[in-house]
Amino acid sequence: MEYQVTITETLSRKICVEAPSAELAEEQVRSLYRDDEIVLGSSDFCYFDVDVRSGIVKPYYQSREHDYALYYGDCTELLSSMNQHFDMVFADPPYFLSNGGISVQSGKIVSVNKGDWDKGVSPDEMHAFNLKWIEQCRELLTDNGTIWISGTYHNIFSVANALTSLGFKILNVVTWAKTNPPPNILCRYFTFSTEFIIWARKMARVPHYYNYELMKAINGDKQMTDVWRLPAIALWEKTCGKHPTQKPLALMSRIILASTKKGDCVLDPFSGSGTTGIAANLLDRSFVGIEREREYVEMSKRRRLEIENLNTFATYKHKIPDIVKAEATQTDCFACTEEVIERLPFLGEVPSCDK
Repeated sequence: MEYQVTITETLSRKICVEAPSAELAEEQVRSLYRDDEIVLGSSDFCYFDVDVRSGIVKPYYQSREHDYALYYGDCTELLSSMNQHFDMVFADPPYFLSNGGISVQSGKIVSVNKGDWDKGVSPDEMHAFNLKWIEQCRELLTDNGTIWISGTYHNIFSVANALTSLGFKILNVVTWAKTNPPPNILCRYFTFSTEFIIWARKMARVPHYYNYELMKAINGDKQMTDVWRLPAIALWEKTCGKHPTQKPLALMSRIILASTKKGDCVLDPFSGSGTTGIAANLLDRSFVGIEREREYVEMSKRRRLEIENLNTFATYKHKIPDIVKAEATQTDCFACTEEVIERLPFLGEVPSCDK
């Protein structure tokens, strides 16, 4: 990121002049100064101040079609520098769970510590953090835009309170019931198998977009409920590396299909391995992501480059049940005709995120 730095210098010098009054003495000195007869230099230095402001924010990586942009840095610093507007925000913020616990992965006991970014903080610190980034995202949402935020009981109540206090209208609290959760190795309580995803719109009185008919169609012609039974990530989603909190493409595809239209732009301020962006591009939406860990920015870049191969692109779509059902339901939007192929995000011009 580039920064605009303003240096303000204060120089001071005493000068004696003859004049009939103090006012005329001041006028005389000002006149001499304007005419460059008094030039202050480094020997007259008294004080200086430096004001650092965000300047031009350049993406760490951007696809050739400008439909997938990754920014490397802290979202609380970068969001205030963006002048784009987004139709939808998905955020998977830190749950602050990395406190030395253990879990099971692939049959082995492993630490749940994910990194310094997920270490526990006090409730007040957590809430201040959530208020800050959610408020910044709200400024970048279109008036009819919506935000989805995932969490567990550790952070979701703070998120809900922050959304309400900032003027959002909560629409649903979706329960993601994982069909293949890790076992509870302590056997002293129920197995943790769910996460919550709050869906809220920016303005209480401005209607939001919800693709009701499509959600009903992919749910067997029944109204879709707020309990989603979906598996965690599959092996084929880890070809470019592993992320400790990676969300499955099936989950992200459903969210994007439900609340955006083709050509819309999606923001993820905690983009991690870039799943939100991959799902967005598979569905012909544009994406902007922010990630503070370089390892995961690079992983996101590799994942995006991977689907530039049209065979991989098509394979991924056919592995996601909701996309397959959407193709059958909306053939004019998803069928692989020549007209549609020309509109694929990697072959044609994609609308700008800024509307």
